[in-house]
Amino acid sequence: MDTGSHPLWEHEPRPRRRMPDPVRTAAVRSVIIVAITLIQAMVAFLCTLAGSWLAFPAVLSTVASTVVATWGVLDVWVTRQVWVQRHGVQSQPSSTARELRRERRRARRAAAREPREDPARIDRAAA
Repeated sequence: MDTGSHPLWEHEPRPRRRMPDPVRTAAVRSVIIVAITLIQAMVAFLCTLAGSWLAFPAVLSTVASTVVATWGVLDVWVTRQVWVQRHGVQSQPSSTARELRRERRRARRAAAREPREDPARIDRAAA
């Protein structure tokens, strides 16, 4: 009996493709803006609890930062969509799809090779 421990599953790391530069830049910018917004929200909350005069300006700046952070996240999405539209998506069809396309192509070529009958010639032969 094997008493050695073995994992429940084997992890096969699949290399992730690197994000395109404009998308990565937008994502980094967005993460920084969201982090600053979260820090501002925490400062506003703590100032409110302490009853500090700084609470009101902190809340206002947090609201403004939330708007900017939303824009930053949307910017990542739009930049990614623009990149995909301009440069396309690298896709590799499955072998099944590839085989179906080959069969359709063969059928089209075979149909194109067969001589077509002229409808006018058929009418003249019947008359």
